Amino acid sequence: MYMRLLERDDLEDYAKDLRSIRVCNTGAAPMPPEILKEFEERTGGKIIEGYGMTETSPVTHSNPVNGERKIGSVGLAFPDTEVKLVDIEDYTRIVPIGERGEIMIKGPQVMKGYWNKPEETDNQMKGGWILTGDIGKLDDDGYLYIVDRKKDMVNVSGFKVYPREVEDVLFEHEAIENVAIIGIPNPNLQGSELVKAYVVLKGDFRESEELKAEIRAFAKENLAPYKAPKFIEFSKELPETLVGKVQRKDLKDIEAKRRGEEV
Repeated sequence: MYMRLLERDDLEDYAKDLRSIRVCNTGAAPMPPEILKEFEERTGGKIIEGYGMTETSPVTHSNPVNGERKIGSVGLAFPDTEVKLVDIEDYTRIVPIGERGEIMIKGPQVMKGYWNKPEETDNQMKGGWILTGDIGKLDDDGYLYIVDRKKDMVNVSGFKVYPREVEDVLFEHEAIENVAIIGIPNPNLQGSELVKAYVVLKGDFRESEELKAEIRAFAKENLAPYKAPKFIEFSKELPETLVGKVQRKDLKDIEAKRRGEEV
């Protein structure tokens, strides 16, 4: 929604009305820092990021409205809510502060289980704690940072690449309106993937091989080489949910169909 508002050519016509905005809440998907900054500059409103999921009824974290807000963080756990970060492969091992791990949540708002789905419940619920499927990290003050979805992680020759990290860098390129990162199979190395970017350009830019090369070079300047997109495909739009969350699965399905695989 915030991105769509900023895309409007007549946004400045509503500047007076928008200046009445004091606080906005956002969730569902991480807010790119560049979008947050531009929205706040143009409206004067403050964006408060939070975190949760349907299984946690639905919020567990939020940045304080009046306290310290940390940009890029989803804030602090709500009262009576516990959080821990665990090893991606072994949920019994808690990772140190500052390291990435899968987020586990425990609290009165966490579900008891899935109705008539005992196997799914057992896979996700561990002694009152829920495995969220999200990768994050905690800082020394207890603020939580969302890195990405565990299932969206790209495996590049054994190196973990989190799409959001790459997307946040690419959002800083002047030509990019929207972007989504996925992994595609590496035909030369079984079990490994290559990083691909689907890019929506801003209205003043035109698709070209030269622009693709420029974007790749920009990525390499700001990311480790293995994280930079190997392939870039321009698109008029990205598949999104009703609340504007990019559906990476739909892009992966497109790639699978191109390879002749059943989806």
